[in-house]
Amino acid sequence: MLESRLDLPVEARAVLEEEEALLERVRGALDRARRGHRGAARPAAPRELRSIAALRELRDEAAAASADDLPAVLLEMSVRQRLIEQETREVLPDPLCPYLAHLRVDEGKGAKDYLLGHATFLDPSADVRILDWRVAPVAQIFYRYREGDEYEETFPGRVAEGVVKARRIVVVERGALTRIVGDGLVLTQRGDGRWALEERASLAMQPGGAGTAARPGSLGVGAGALDRARTADVTALLDPDQYAAVCAPAQQPLLVLGSAGSGKTTVALHRLARIAALDPARCPLSAMSVVVPEEGLARLSRRLLAPLGAGEAQVKTLDAWSAATAREVFGRPIALCADPPALVSSLKRHPALYRALSRGRFAKLAPASTTLPRLRRRLADVFTDRGFLEGVVAASGGDLPRSAVEETVRHTVLQLAEPLEKELASIIVPEMKRALDGRPIAEGTPDELAGTVDVDDLPILLFLRAARRGLDGAGWSHLVLDEAEDISLFELFVLGKLLGEARSVTLAGDEAQQTSSSFAGWDAALSTLGVGDAATCRLAVSYRCPRPVAELAQRLLGKLAPEAPARAARDGAPVGLFRFPGEAQAHLFLAGALRDLACREPRASVAVIARDAEAARQLHALVADLPEARLVLEGEFSFEPGIDVTDVDSAKGLEFDYVVVPDATAAAYPMTDEARRRLHVAVTRASHQLWLIAGAAWSPLLADAAER
Repeated sequence: MLESRLDLPVEARAVLEEEEALLERVRGALDRARRGHRGAARPAAPRELRSIAALRELRDEAAAASADDLPAVLLEMSVRQRLIEQETREVLPDPLCPYLAHLRVDEGKGAKDYLLGHATFLDPSADVRILDWRVAPVAQIFYRYREGDEYEETFPGRVAEGVVKARRIVVVERGALTRIVGDGLVLTQRGDGRWALEERASLAMQPGGAGTAARPGSLGVGAGALDRARTADVTALLDPDQYAAVCAPAQQPLLVLGSAGSGKTTVALHRLARIAALDPARCPLSAMSVVVPEEGLARLSRRLLAPLGAGEAQVKTLDAWSAATAREVFGRPIALCADPPALVSSLKRHPALYRALSRGRFAKLAPASTTLPRLRRRLADVFTDRGFLEGVVAASGGDLPRSAVEETVRHTVLQLAEPLEKELASIIVPEMKRALDGRPIAEGTPDELAGTVDVDDLPILLFLRAARRGLDGAGWSHLVLDEAEDISLFELFVLGKLLGEARSVTLAGDEAQQTSSSFAGWDAALSTLGVGDAATCRLAVSYRCPRPVAELAQRLLGKLAPEAPARAARDGAPVGLFRFPGEAQAHLFLAGALRDLACREPRASVAVIARDAEAARQLHALVADLPEARLVLEGEFSFEPGIDVTDVDSAKGLEFDYVVVPDATAAAYPMTDEARRRLHVAVTRASHQLWLIAGAAWSPLLADAAER
């Protein structure tokens, strides 16, 4: 045993021996607790007795309570009852992994050790204190301070002041200590049982990244940190391929293809700006439009175009464009379901549905039957026709599961129901039309869908109208479609009908980054848009991602990767890979790393990109007290320095100095093509350094990438 640590410095060996002794003490305390409680009924503790007494008082109070006060009293009784049940059902920590972290503090009365775990366990005789890290107030100290820091925190009933003496993440696997991650050292047990001291720098983001990602300023110019000199205008930095694309004739439809960070957005917006500058009479900026899938990219595009005088109206998301166009075409407001079930949305955006509707029952639709009520009724018939939907699923080539049929039928039936507001029309008192919490009665219930159409229905309704009757209105002098791989054929068809006679359009995209089921191939996209003769420009160099990130991204794509991968323009910081046996340890580590980075790089843009919005909300709670941390969903980015905790869909099309993927696990990113593309999108947002963190088994996509 001694030989396994002889190579360690004296200080590191002392830390290891201290943590081993502490783990042994905990094991002994847990073993005694198990033997003492086995087969014996545990008497109520003083805290439980107080809770039971309070419950009895509440029961007496409920018996005498008025009708107005009774609900609040009953709620308090329910909470108290659950607390008693939890207190009388003691759950001891798992001996194979009893705690996750070790915090030692000194508040002037000697050092005291706290262990953070999943369950609370106290044994004063053994000086063992294991606290639930999710609820224990002392966990705030672990999150907010570093070793050697003085702290002051307000806890229930007191103000705690002291000094952090030790702060370590402790990895215990199958009962054995395998890793210690402290603020000043990292100790890891290797496969041969020997302990090694890792470089602390490997667990910190590499400095110097602030300002490497583009910042909104003049078109395509990354202004970087405020205390740096302004970078050169990006127009002078365009490579030959990019410059040729920007200078393509206005009347020539253009498809710009390139990997993440190759400059597709820069080229597309520069081309728009050049066309507007060369011929403002025929191609005024006010008659140009930019349409993108996500709000984050829309916000960035607006900022990049702002110096040209472009306004809010020139840049829209697909949803905003389709809603505005539908209102204008049909001449009436439309009640929308903005967040339909994912399977339903995938079916409604799939090329198989486009092909089925193009040649099916709508082929001979009379122009007079293209009013909104008639189209809605006919479309509802389609989405409740199981035979038709099963044909769409079969034609999807495996993209759509059979469960999409029943999900679509169920969802459509709810939308066909009579809105509850009509049933309540006879009620005169407004308060009677609302729930106890003041919200409309239907809100948050299936009745809320009654009378609505999905936002994904709008392009289909417009497609049916345009195919049989056409669309009125002046055409755009130039149209930019960015992230075009996520634009459905229905949307492309309608957008094509709104193009001006010159058919001036720029599409920018990369099929490897598609995050929806809508992509049908570039030939089909161009043909449906009505620009089958478009020229193609391929950008061969990735300027955003440093070589380590670009190479990982290429390997992640596997069979989906292009035959000729983009060349990375520069070297850069290595990709950080950090796996922990549990999610809690991964979260503790991530919170500390982000605080450290925010302190060292206050002008950097940092993105923590979770798999979905719910995961982003949970992660943001870890760092919510940091003034630099923002929860960003639905693309609502400010593009200011700081930490944006977001999800893959919101971050698509953007870039950040530092990127952390906090859930690079098998559960979040399984071995599927969709997961490949989504993880690829997440990692390629990094312009300086990328970290991948897992609180469970690594995603198999990373293992697959390592073998390539």
